[in-house]
This record gives sequence, structure tokens and C-alpha cells, in this order.
Amino acid sequence: MATITVYNLQGEATGSIDLPDDIFANDTYEHLLHEMVRYQQAARRQGSAATKGRAAVRGGGKKIFKQKGTGRARHGGRRAPQFVGGGVAHGPTPRSYAFKLNKKVRRNALKSAIARRTNTDKLIIFDSLAMTEKKTKSVVQLFAKLGIGSALVVLPPEHDNFQFSARNIPHIKVLGEQGINVEDILRHDHLVLSTDTVNRIRERFEA
Repeated sequence: MATITVYNLQGEATGSIDLPDDIFANDTYEHLLHEMVRYQQAARRQGSAATKGRAAVRGGGKKIFKQKGTGRARHGGRRAPQFVGGGVAHGPTPRSYAFKLNKKVRRNALKSAIARRTNTDKLIIFDSLAMTEKKTKSVVQLFAKLGIGSALVVLPPEHDNFQFSARNIPHIKVLGEQGINVEDILRHDHLVLSTDTVNRIRERFEA
């Protein structure tokens, strides 16, 4: 098991916690991380790019000249793609870029992202993130003391004061427990959890 130091909100070490290797120190599979980030980004794509084909462009119902005898190519209307003002041939249409990724792959990718932070000593665990007041200065000083400049903070739902205190700090992102994801973990240098969140993550993967 991996043993991680536990801190309090004053930045002082108060003990340690043992984390199961199969979740928090699992082998990092680069290809799974890559696939999961692609999966997340593709699902977020708006997919609203669109152009008008010849059927959607206004006008062009009349045949522009007779079929035979002019020496020119045959044309049925002015809105064909080869004419100025005509429709676009094979242009983009609204679509979804999302694709399927197996549940097992998604679970292992999340394990690998968490393990990457554990293996590089960038996993920070607090005994509790419950604050009695909303005070950004306190969180800034706490993170400075622990050398945290960029971090994803994953909070239990009841810790609203910490969320309000940390959400405006540059390079700090605060998410609820259900929102933990591979892309945000990889975008930030540190992963910050409470012991309650650690236990819930263990239950989530052991279920």
C-alpha cells in the first residue's frame, strides 16, 4: 500500500493514510489516458458547424438557358456549387462527435490518472476541508505553505465554504466528488482530496 501524509487546514502534518495500490498506485497506462481525454473532449464538441447545400440556398428554380444548341455545358440552375452564390458541395452539417468508450476503460483511465499524481508525490490529502468561514486568503496561504500552485480540489458536497474560498484562485479548480475526471486531473499539477473523499473513491472502485 502507498502511505500518504495527511494535513490539516493549517498545513501541518497530522498523520498518514494507507491507500490501496490497485487504485491509487496502479500502473499508469498512457494509451488509456489519451483515449479518455479524447473521449471527454469529443463529447464536449458543439458539432454545430453547417453550410447550405444547393437545395437550401434561396432562388435558382429556373433553368438558366436551354438544354441544347448553346455550345455550353448543361445546367439546371444558378445555385449549383460551381456558380458564385451557389450552395456548398459536401460541406459540414450538424453532428455529434461523441463516441463510445467501454466502462472498464474509463475506470482504469481514472485509476491511472490518480496513480500518476500518487507516484509523483502530487497527491495532497487533508483530514478535512470543512471551513467555518469563506476566506480566500486562508486557502491561498495554505496552498502556498504546501507548495501548491496548480491543483484540482475534489470536495465532498457539504464543504461549501472551501469551494467558495478557492474557486477564484488562479490555476485552482474545485469539483464535487462525482465530477472527478481524467482531463482535469492531468491539467493540474496537484490533486487535493480529503480523507472522506478518499474513502468514497475507494468505495466507488470496489463496488
